[in-house]
Amino acid sequence: MSLETWELLSYVVTVVGLPLAILAYLYEQRKERANQEEEVYQLLSDNYQDFLKVVLAHADLKLFSATPRLPDLSDEQRERMMLIFGMLISLFERAYLLLYEEGLSNDKLRRWRSWEDYMREWVRREAFRAQLPELVKGEDPEFVTYIQSLAAGERAG
Repeated sequence: MSLETWELLSYVVTVVGLPLAILAYLYEQRKERANQEEEVYQLLSDNYQDFLKVVLAHADLKLFSATPRLPDLSDEQRERMMLIFGMLISLFERAYLLLYEEGLSNDKLRRWRSWEDYMREWVRREAFRAQLPELVKGEDPEFVTYIQSLAAGERAG
C-alpha cells in the first residue's frame, strides 16, 4: 500500500472510528451506571425484606395491625417497638439518600415510588406516626422534612 492509502485510512479511522469508540464507551458507562442503580435498589429491597422478617418475629407488637389506635404494650414491648421502628427509619433514610433526587428519570422514579409507598404505608400507622418525632432526631434534615410531610399528608388525608 502506498503512503497516500495509509494516510486516507488514518483519516477514516480518525473521522469514523474515534467517534464510534467514544459512543461505545459512553453507552457502556450508561449501562454500567444503570446496573449499579439496579443493584442498590435490589440491596435496599433485600434489607426491607429482612426488616419484615424482624417484624414478623415480633408479632406480639402488632406492628401490622390495622387498628386506628395505639396498642397497649408493656415497657419491654415499647422498647422493642422503638428499636424496630429505628431500624425502619434507618432503612428509609438510606433509601432516600441513595435513590431520591429532584427530577428523577422514569426508571429512577419507578424505583423511588415503591419506597415512597412503603413510607406512606408506615406513616398511616398511628404507632409509627406517634414515634416519628423521636425517631427522626439526628437524621438527614431533607429526609426528615420529606417523611414528616408524608406523615402530615396521611394524617390529613
